[in-house]
Amino acid sequence: MQMLRLILILLVLGYLAIAAAMFLFQRQLQYFPTNRAPSPGAAGLTDVQVAALPTPDGASLEMWYAPAKLGKPTILFFQGNAGEIADRADRFSYYRDKGYGAAFLSYRGFGGSTGRISETGLITDALTGFDWLRAQGIPADHIVALGESLGTGVAVQLAAQRPVAAVILEAPYTAAVEVAAGLYGWLPVRWLMTDQFRSTDHIAQVKAPLLVLHGTKDRVIPFAFGQDLFAAANDPKQFIPLPGAGHDALFDPATWAHEAAFLDALFPR
Repeated sequence: MQMLRLILILLVLGYLAIAAAMFLFQRQLQYFPTNRAPSPGAAGLTDVQVAALPTPDGASLEMWYAPAKLGKPTILFFQGNAGEIADRADRFSYYRDKGYGAAFLSYRGFGGSTGRISETGLITDALTGFDWLRAQGIPADHIVALGESLGTGVAVQLAAQRPVAAVILEAPYTAAVEVAAGLYGWLPVRWLMTDQFRSTDHIAQVKAPLLVLHGTKDRVIPFAFGQDLFAAANDPKQFIPLPGAGHDALFDPATWAHEAAFLDALFPR
């Protein structure tokens, strides 16, 4: 009995130690930024303005910006939790080729931006990016908030606080904490997680036209999360399932083509 008691004590202590480590290092498990920060030219892009955006809390953000053609919207893009905006240069080129303005915001702690990563910080970054575009003379009804993966939560919260022309979400979630709870079901994630990105708490405040795209075989953010968030959203809205696609559909021009069709319907020539 003493041996059994000792084993149980060790198991409990081990569990508590793992839980404490997960709590202390949770942001290293949630965000995977890179900081290569190449120039747009080094990423294969030309005629791109690199702007430094100061935030109210003292960070400096890097924005890659190219203006829209007459009558076309500007896409304010929010990336997922890994890499940096330079990794999305092909996406940037695609939007420009369609005539859209492209404003790719580097979150704090990502790429060439300063500051410490947090949910509150990323939302501040999004608001800063939107306000910068408005200061360039771009009307709110020509700014589209577009997020991929983790960035969908940023796009939703921005659109809940600022008037935008449209919102496009690629592989969204009801809440990032629900995704984490599915991965770490043996931990009390809902108590431990700091940056929960509860999109369902904000989606009702979004009044702009909404497009949701989600791969039916997505194993990173399950398809059902996108369906549930869509169900909670206001009209007008459109859901496009991507049959057989996984999370890598975010990087497929075929996905972006659906977005282009959606935007061209909102902004006809």
